[in-house]
Amino acid sequence: MTLVPLVGLCDKEKLRILKRLDQFREWNSLDDRRYCLVCGEIITGRELRVIRDKAGKAPQRVACPTDDCNAIPMEWVWPTDDVLIKIAMVELECCHLRLMTQAGRALRLRKKDRTS
Repeated sequence: MTLVPLVGLCDKEKLRILKRLDQFREWNSLDDRRYCLVCGEIITGRELRVIRDKAGKAPQRVACPTDDCNAIPMEWVWPTDDVLIKIAMVELECCHLRLMTQAGRALRLRKKDRTS
């Protein structure tokens, strides 16, 4: 089965599809935002991809618009303050880890230079 994006949907139709296919969270407008737990991006209903099978027989589905991310509605959460804080903390920890790794490499190189 080949999946293809539906293009040319009017806003009203796309919102109707989102409301029907996202059983986890309510959509009030295409400007509503969600945080994708798979790719870590904040996305809007306007950006989401609506997909059907090439023959048009399978039910439509919606997917994350981020390249190489096919997350579905159950993997999107509202970007509440708690979620945004958690995202910031994870990014900070990753940055800290990168800095520690770079510092370790620099120290090893410095130690190696002294022994040469």
